[in-house]
Amino acid sequence: MNWKIQVVVIAEDGSQETREIHSIERKDLKPETLGLTLAEGKAILKDIQQIVVQQQVSSGLAPCRDCPGCGKSRRGKGYHDLSLRTVFGHLRVKSPRLHHCGCGSHKTSTFSPLAELLPDHTTPELLFLETKWASLMSYGMTAKLLEDVLPMDDPLNAFTIRRHVCDVAERLERELGKEQDCFIEGCQRDWAKLPAPDGPLTVGIDGGYVRGHRKQGQFEVIAGKSILAFKREREEKPELSGRCFAFVQTYDEKPKRRLFELLQAHGLQPNQQVAFLSDGGEDVRSVQLYLHPDAEHLLDWFHVTMRLTVLKQIAKGLPAKVGEGEDEYELRSRVLKDLESLKWYLWHGNVFQAVKKLQGLEMDLDGAAFETRDEAARKLLKGAEELHTYVERNQAFIPNYGERYRNGERIASGFVESAVNQVISKRMVKHQQMGWSQRGAHLLLQIRTRVLDEQWEATFRGWYPTFRPKIQAEVKTAA
Repeated sequence: MNWKIQVVVIAEDGSQETREIHSIERKDLKPETLGLTLAEGKAILKDIQQIVVQQQVSSGLAPCRDCPGCGKSRRGKGYHDLSLRTVFGHLRVKSPRLHHCGCGSHKTSTFSPLAELLPDHTTPELLFLETKWASLMSYGMTAKLLEDVLPMDDPLNAFTIRRHVCDVAERLERELGKEQDCFIEGCQRDWAKLPAPDGPLTVGIDGGYVRGHRKQGQFEVIAGKSILAFKREREEKPELSGRCFAFVQTYDEKPKRRLFELLQAHGLQPNQQVAFLSDGGEDVRSVQLYLHPDAEHLLDWFHVTMRLTVLKQIAKGLPAKVGEGEDEYELRSRVLKDLESLKWYLWHGNVFQAVKKLQGLEMDLDGAAFETRDEAARKLLKGAEELHTYVERNQAFIPNYGERYRNGERIASGFVESAVNQVISKRMVKHQQMGWSQRGAHLLLQIRTRVLDEQWEATFRGWYPTFRPKIQAEVKTAA
């Protein structure tokens, strides 16, 4: 059995032209001969693409032959091949070069109308696929994936894909607004007149480290996630309640603007409740300040209890008793009891008593370390001093965690830990041998976060209005 595939081109004047592009022959039915093979599908799609592009170019260039000012026909100056990279093949089309008409003044004597109509030699559809998959896997794997499923004559270059990723991300960066020290505007009287906002918004911020290339060591990447509790107006297709963001701290010049735009994407209002959770680092804290009038800046309970857990593990290695004779006293049990009391004070937001407890603990450990020369005591003393400094620096951001927990409010940024793993680790750290530049990592993260938030297609649709148009389903309601 033989099948012939033809394309019928119908011009605007009604004339038709039929072109045969491929033929398929099958003699018997086997699993490997059932239907079209991948190679046949690629060849058919590429031939159809070639015909469609040629017809579009011919009809699109027809109006350019005449001068719009006087209507005279422009003289030609030959042709050159214009390279176009599409999802269905790398095509070359003839691009005419025309002389400008003498009825007006022009910077050049000739011009290429096709080059002006198609300034980018890569179609948005292919650019979308390259950037999307490059944000999810390595550049080399992205090139292999697209080569397997798309009709590509020439092998894709991982360097070309990386360049396209950087170019598209740079476009995102140019569209980002200017950086400001403070984003709070208006007054309390105006905020009170606003309608009821959506549910509370919780923003968690944390950091991770990425290996730099060429022996540059590691650099920090700040990542986070925002979670909206609920929306007052129901949507036909609810969006993801959580959105991610990330940036390289030492490279990004607009960290506050980036976080503010994320909040705005949730429909943020000045009278809406917002809580920022962080590990207490100064670099992270400076990003979230002065973004919202009703914001709460809280120290993440996860990082507090993590430090206490480490101290408890060290305390288990202390000597049970210290001293001799009448001066002998319990050390290990006493220290463990003090650490439990310290945790209780911090859980209830009693920073004053927590600091006093730390001071007493330091005195006990200092004496024990001097008497016994015990390594665990010295190590625990150093950890207690660091925790003391940590609590004092963040005392303004330590709430009553127990009260917040009983009221169903977030006290820990466990959701941020998963976001850091999803945004940074899976692409740049775990089982990845690549070293990163700060610029390359930062630009890739801007695309990766939008892909993970399912916003990448909407971003391309904003740049190219006819890109993958949404199909509006007609809902027929019975009378």
